Amino acid sequence: MAFDVSPLWISLRTSVCAGVIVFVLGLCCARACLYAKGWVKWLTDVLFTLPLVLPPTVLGYFLLIAIGKNSPLGQVLMQWDVSLIFTWPATVIAAVVVAFPLMYRAAKGALEQVDMDMVWAARTLGMNEWRIFIRIMLPQAWPGIAAGLVLAFARALGEFGATMMIAGNIPGQTQTIPMAIYFATAAGNMRTAGIWVAIITAVSCLALAVMQYYQARAARTRGKGLS
Repeated sequence: MAFDVSPLWISLRTSVCAGVIVFVLGLCCARACLYAKGWVKWLTDVLFTLPLVLPPTVLGYFLLIAIGKNSPLGQVLMQWDVSLIFTWPATVIAAVVVAFPLMYRAAKGALEQVDMDMVWAARTLGMNEWRIFIRIMLPQAWPGIAAGLVLAFARALGEFGATMMIAGNIPGQTQTIPMAIYFATAAGNMRTAGIWVAIITAVSCLALAVMQYYQARAARTRGKGLS
């Protein structure tokens, strides 16, 4: 029987799409929270970080409530005969939710390390806030942001619980590598499970190596700034 490689492509496609989404959302939310004050800052920080500590099954439950057929969004989509549950987009949604806090925390921490003297100098020269963010803050914070993106990608690649609840295990459509490992093990097919374990471990090790590179680069950048 030929080895089905579709879980690899589904996982990579899901993780890349989720990575792009959380990169944009994480940066925007981190920047917004950076300038928030008082209880607004505290509340938004808690809400954005909450998926990091909640069990994946709880996140899956919330997602079912939010995008299921009986939800307001689900009812609207059903009018166009569209359903998100048990489709490939559902795997992306689950991956985005579980990976977002990692990107957000990394981006927020990196932006907080930016030299504010340069920011204030740019403001006195008349630069608007978005130009300051793109041309001054983002380049300085990039190593930490890149490390967060790699972590978010790795987390999306390994997502299981929330994906199981809202996307299921449909071969060729929603079956990611973690799904393939679980169901191969449950069926007693340890050889197939072992192959997928080796593949996802190799990809995760590669992602961690990239993260270590950017963390080392960030440390060197901070060291030059202090010298």
